[in-house]
Amino acid sequence: MKIRSIEQVTKPGTPHFVGDGFRVHNFIPGTSTMERMDPFIMLDYNSKYNFPPTDKPKGVGVHPHRGFETVTIAYKGRVEHMDSAGGGGVIGEGDVQWMTAASGVLHKEFHETEWSKTGGEFQMVQLWVNLPAKDKMSPPKYQAISNAEMPKVRLQNEAGEIEIIAGQYNGNEGPASTFSPINMYNVKLKKGAKTELVFPQNYTTAMLMVEGNAKVNDVIEVLEDHFALFGLDGESIVIEALSDAVILVLSGEPLNEPIAAHGPFVMNSREELMEAFNDFNTGKFGYLED
Repeated sequence: MKIRSIEQVTKPGTPHFVGDGFRVHNFIPGTSTMERMDPFIMLDYNSKYNFPPTDKPKGVGVHPHRGFETVTIAYKGRVEHMDSAGGGGVIGEGDVQWMTAASGVLHKEFHETEWSKTGGEFQMVQLWVNLPAKDKMSPPKYQAISNAEMPKVRLQNEAGEIEIIAGQYNGNEGPASTFSPINMYNVKLKKGAKTELVFPQNYTTAMLMVEGNAKVNDVIEVLEDHFALFGLDGESIVIEALSDAVILVLSGEPLNEPIAAHGPFVMNSREELMEAFNDFNTGKFGYLED
């Protein structure tokens, strides 16, 4: 089994706010182009940040999406979602919210009301997953995935576990339904633990150090809040925790289709983008109260 090279390790850049509720570092497409990261076309990481108590929940008001899926992974804090297709719910620590915008939705995301009243440490990932051309205009849907639904595969000697959000690991399948082959894990390792992950060589593969530090492939140390992108020259990744660690690992089969992206829309051509803006402006995405 050939070891994958490490193409680049990226430190977190200057954070910016999305709305008033998400203080994020952008890694995709900031780390590379959408085409190189395909099918993962955007990743914003809200590293640990303390929000003070408030009676008015912070977040992002009503805005549209078409052509892809938004995946929100909660590590700390609670988020409430609502969309114009009837999807909605609250996710807390360990949960995932997977919204398929597809043909078009309006949605809004805010800190959960009760959590907002006490505030506290907040840590989230929002990932955009591109949809194949044949599925971009499919009906919207929403998956609220609780942590209890995710298979947790224990590693030898109680050295940690692999929590499966999507895809497969050692015959165990994650609960998320996807339109193309995607593996998404939270790898939780105790200090000194070592594990090997294997993905098809052509899959776009990356990891985000959510907690702790780790040595990868016995050569490069990846620090907390850093992002590592792997080359397309092998199948195996070896991760050794230098402290107790939580690592978000992403690996997906590229769609290898044209990408036309502008703001909240990701389609395959300029004409489709223009149609998306026109449909939004003429109310075809439905209605959602701000």
